[in-house]
Amino acid sequence: MNTAVQIQDVRIKNITVTEDTITAQLMDGRIISVPLAWSWRLSEASPEQRANWKIIGDGDGVRWPDIDEDISAEGMLYGVPAPRPRLSPRFISKSEQKKTKANKGIQRIGRKAASR
Repeated sequence: MNTAVQIQDVRIKNITVTEDTITAQLMDGRIISVPLAWSWRLSEASPEQRANWKIIGDGDGVRWPDIDEDISAEGMLYGVPAPRPRLSPRFISKSEQKKTKANKGIQRIGRKAASR
C-alpha cells in the first residue's frame, strides 16, 4: 500500500513571546511553540524589543528589527534553534572565559561518568 503525504505550507499568522516561550499561530490554525532559549537574541532582549516584530515573506517567518533576529516557521516546526556565534577568546570577558572553562570541566566529568 502506497501512501502519499502532502507537505503543508507552513506560514505564521501571529506570534507571542513570553518569558519562556515563542509561540506562533499558523495560518492553518495550528499553534507551535519553542523555548525562548532557542533564540539567544530574544532571550537577552527587553520586553519592548520582543514586542516589536513583523511577519516576513507572506508568513514564512518573523523579524525582530531591534535585535536583528529572524525566525522561520519551518525552523520552529522542525526544531532548529538559533546558534550563538563563537567569539575569539580575546573578545570574551575574563568572567565569561572562566564560566566556559568551568562548563567544559563539568562536561568532561559527565562524559567520564557516563562511560562507566
